[in-house]
Amino acid sequence: MRVLFWGTPEFGLPSLEAMRRAGHDIAGVVTNPDRPAGRGRRPRTSPVKAWALEAGVPVLQPERPGEEAFLAAARRLRPDISVVAAYGRLLPQVALDLPPLGSLNVHASLLPALRGAAPINWAIIRGHRESGISIQRMVAELDAGPVLGQTRIPIPAAMTAGELYAEAAGAGGARLVAVLGDLASGRAVERAQDDARATWAPKLDRETARIDWSRPAAEVANWLRGCDPWPAAWTSLAAPAALAGRTVQCFEPSVDGPRAGDDPPAGGGGADSARSEAAPGTVVRADPVRGLRVATGSGTVAVGAVKPAGRRRMSAAAWLRGLPDPKEVRFD
Repeated sequence: MRVLFWGTPEFGLPSLEAMRRAGHDIAGVVTNPDRPAGRGRRPRTSPVKAWALEAGVPVLQPERPGEEAFLAAARRLRPDISVVAAYGRLLPQVALDLPPLGSLNVHASLLPALRGAAPINWAIIRGHRESGISIQRMVAELDAGPVLGQTRIPIPAAMTAGELYAEAAGAGGARLVAVLGDLASGRAVERAQDDARATWAPKLDRETARIDWSRPAAEVANWLRGCDPWPAAWTSLAAPAALAGRTVQCFEPSVDGPRAGDDPPAGGGGADSARSEAAPGTVVRADPVRGLRVATGSGTVAVGAVKPAGRRRMSAAAWLRGLPDPKEVRFD
């Protein structure tokens, strides 16, 4: 088939490679315009555009996918079908209907669960035991079209959004090729979604990623894993005074109990598991060897790694070793 591919981040690359290996002709790629990024604010090429340039595939970068000039250029590529994988924008009906076989979407959830912009993050944040990939026919309503194939992906207890992203991207390419084969042979079956079972995965960003320490420990841990590596769960420092107000991103959570011999809290007390009466956000352990543990609404969470504002990601213990008095650390 001649495929017009729509995508922007790395998520789409396994689908492109899988289609090329299977003998499909990538007629062109549609990706977002280059945007200023980084400290130098230089225009940054998307991973999908970089792949296309290296492969000698035509690249289209419309500001709006409904522009007539863009649609005319896309028609000249004579695609049989469109495939969308994390393009980043809603497609108008005229774009969906452009190729004769319509448009498919590689969606990173087991639809109708987690329709929307961030299904990978929310699968982990909400404590799901599995996620997956759905190849769906695109319709005007967001992620509501019939499903042509799915692949299930288990979510181990410590998996991060970044790790699930990589697994889903690979699984998406394999399932997409299988569905394209079924379409070509006439074996494809389109299964309508049960809208009554739909759940939603709203967009996450850096502003909404602040940690709510009042949630139970397991939910806080899921939040940290579900925002790793992006948008990165963060909190702010109340002390030491020299760092007050600065942000710290938190990663690698654990809620599996204290280590033997942990120091008692100020004023007496027992091990970390006995410190859950501390106010949420209270740092109940700031040890340059054993690391960081924070009270939540129920229980405590050990934080294995941090990224202080303006610095690289590092172990929590290493960060604490760099502070004049680690035991002064407090979060707002």
